[in-house]
Amino acid sequence: MPPPSEPTLAALPNPFLRYFAATRPAFLSVTFAGVLLGLASSAHAGITLDPLTATVTLFFALVTHAGANVINDYYDGLSGCDAANTSRVFPFTGGSRFIQNNVISQRAIGLFGYSLLATVIPAGLWLTVVSAPGLIWIGLAGLLAGWAYSAPPFKLQSRQLGEFGITAGWLLIVVGADVVQRHSFDFAPVAAGLGFALLVANVLYINQFPDIAADARAGKRTVVVHMGPDGARYGYALIALLCYGWVIAMLASGHLPALAAVSLLGAAPSFAALRILWRHADHPVQLAPAIKLTILAALVHGLLLAGTLALDRYLAR
Repeated sequence: MPPPSEPTLAALPNPFLRYFAATRPAFLSVTFAGVLLGLASSAHAGITLDPLTATVTLFFALVTHAGANVINDYYDGLSGCDAANTSRVFPFTGGSRFIQNNVISQRAIGLFGYSLLATVIPAGLWLTVVSAPGLIWIGLAGLLAGWAYSAPPFKLQSRQLGEFGITAGWLLIVVGADVVQRHSFDFAPVAAGLGFALLVANVLYINQFPDIAADARAGKRTVVVHMGPDGARYGYALIALLCYGWVIAMLASGHLPALAAVSLLGAAPSFAALRILWRHADHPVQLAPAIKLTILAALVHGLLLAGTLALDRYLAR
């Protein structure tokens, strides 16, 4: 009998709501923040945002993230690591539990995930036609990063490359949203987006701590499995320092306006999470607050940076 917080068929009798819940919609908030950051980067450059293309960009970025979530569940179901995960911190780690709790079949989850990713392709082609030819490569790279995180033959997470894939994927979300409006590539969304993308990578990184035993049994050689919980704590600190160091460097070089320093407030939840992780790296049940703080750090930083970019442009008028 699954814990009451986990999904069951009885709790989700409506097929539409069942499949919607399988995308883990609460976690799509980081993609929402990433698209807003890309749009704010364009607005800061004085570009008038097009409501239609901005909406299409946001919607299909969310669909891409949803598809990647479902694909991750599919391949973790095949490997057996989610089924073996008795130390999970639901809903953050151990998968969505839709396969393991017999809410949706393994095959249906796979078809659903690939269908979601397939729907993004025509939207991406249309956005490429109306914005910039180079957008197609950004979109394809983003799809590849989301798929390759879990799927063979790449299985980036299992090869200790998952954090690189996540950082690249969410940076591409920011850059792509900017390119759709700007109609060209610019360094500005990289300056704004890399720190945010690193914080999203830290969300996936800290999620590996409760899953370490199950991942190891399934042959998933994540960074945390490879280094062990005590050694892997330093990785979390390094990613956070790289993020805030990047933001400070962009502020000092003038690539971000002085007002954007407010986004450094995201460091408070980051280092509060690090303090918890440092004490309880090998006690999964104690890590739920740290995981929540890590998600909060990414959202606080991304939304504050987007807001200050827009506000700085408004004040400059």
